[in-house]
Amino acid sequence: MAETVFFYLFTTLMVLSALSVVFSRRPIYSVLSLLIAMFCLAALFVMLGAYLVAALQVLLYAGAVLVLFLFVIMLLNLEPEASARMRVFTLRTTGTLAALLLFFALFGILRGAGQPTPPGAQATPGTVESVGRLIFTTYLLPFELTSFLILAAIIGAVTLAKQHSNE
Repeated sequence: MAETVFFYLFTTLMVLSALSVVFSRRPIYSVLSLLIAMFCLAALFVMLGAYLVAALQVLLYAGAVLVLFLFVIMLLNLEPEASARMRVFTLRTTGTLAALLLFFALFGILRGAGQPTPPGAQATPGTVESVGRLIFTTYLLPFELTSFLILAAIIGAVTLAKQHSNE
């Protein structure tokens, strides 16, 4: 019952924030709405038991990519008065809620960290250990081929960039 309620809550919030990304007139608000959508998607991954994918979603997309988007928007300086209109109360409330959420998450992690795992226990699906075992046993050849493909793409991009700079 609780899973169903949280599923509908996160999906509704994600759809609303995605619509806000598309229909927002200010780019900074679009990026912040995209951040909410990314966190809702990470919450859905946690509900599915894919903890590694949820962590990567938050770290890579919500962390790195959206920060890059914010830097580009702020460097372009599209709407300087948009950030001036944000109320200090809203920022403080959001910061306080984020700090409390981080505190409770850290408390939950530290509370469960002292419990040793039994020696014969299998790794739960979706954790770093289980994904690592799959990558380096079952999917080792596709993993290595993907790394060679990425290396070839990097070499090709550098070669093309050098040719354009010499002309």
